[in-house]
Amino acid sequence: MAPTTLPPITSLPSLSENEIFGVLDLLFEPTSELRSLALPLIRSSSYFSYPDLISAIRTKLLEIVEQGTETPKLHEILGSHPRLGQPKQKSAEEEELSEQSKQEQKQLREGDQKEAERLAELNELYEQKFPGLRYVVFVNGRGRGEIMENMEGRIARGDLREEEREGVRAMCDIANDRAKKLLAASTN
Repeated sequence: MAPTTLPPITSLPSLSENEIFGVLDLLFEPTSELRSLALPLIRSSSYFSYPDLISAIRTKLLEIVEQGTETPKLHEILGSHPRLGQPKQKSAEEEELSEQSKQEQKQLREGDQKEAERLAELNELYEQKFPGLRYVVFVNGRGRGEIMENMEGRIARGDLREEEREGVRAMCDIANDRAKKLLAASTN
């Protein structure tokens, strides 16, 4: 069973591999590629806070974007995020939508059918424009209209490297928000 709280950041390097993976899965969408990228960072450095750890992961992911040599690994990580406004489809290899994603996207699954159809259409257009990627954004309480406008702008821009950068930034913003909420919940 996956953990539901974060251990003290100073204990992270001494945890078992599976315990570290559980922590990563709380902060990020579960993916073996992110686990293999983050594990050496966690084992080789000390962090004073979860934002410090997430910043190190962000830096490593942005290095991968700039090098352009590990695109499949990067796309696997970014593609682990569910489509906005839709429950993640469960397959033999996938878990269902994480509890964090359910809460973060709650308002995107509410609203009229026409908006839901447009959001599904934009998800499809985005994935056609950027094969291997999923649209990733830190929703942060924004509604469908604002998110769809952002999506349309990013599709129109058509810049793959910038999409990879935006996806990494959003993924890490989401992780920071999750860490903040999990740490606040554990002190109550």
